[in-house]
Amino acid sequence: MIGNGVRADEAEIARSLPGDDLLPDADVVMDRAFSLPAPPDQVWPWLVQLGKRRAGWYLPRRLERLLPRDRRGARGIDARWQSLGVGDVIADYGGRDATFTVAAIERPHHLVHTSQRGHLHLTWALVLEPEDDGTRLHLRLRLGPVKRRLLVTTGGELIDVLTVAGLARGLRERLTATER
Repeated sequence: MIGNGVRADEAEIARSLPGDDLLPDADVVMDRAFSLPAPPDQVWPWLVQLGKRRAGWYLPRRLERLLPRDRRGARGIDARWQSLGVGDVIADYGGRDATFTVAAIERPHHLVHTSQRGHLHLTWALVLEPEDDGTRLHLRLRLGPVKRRLLVTTGGELIDVLTVAGLARGLRERLTATER
């Protein structure tokens, strides 16, 4: 039930995305996708400013109330976080020293991050596609080499579904508020 709103369909899972070539032999690939009520040009600024010590991670207001104020996601677009280029490094919530490096960026189509966490390499692609009056956002996380594949495909999948479901709801809230 929790992940139903972020399930990628078979066609989305099967297609090639920007960044797939950066880790072609990934042991684990997690695809999530959801629709947003705004065109890609309006969604893009929200994605560019994502990150720890930036705009944060967007969660719905009722969940963010449970977090300390300094850990809540931004509720608006902030100009200081809008310039992002290949090679830029962004702090991540995956650990004290965890970071993402921007590997590819094409406004307002895709943003690809890479990271290395010990022996583990990962890529994270965020791809926007126009859809009716809105946007379909497809997120693909690729991991390798993975030593404990069963752990990642169960526990890791659950964490990914929950965080992306929170992101989907939080982004919808923000985009709806922006329209008003």
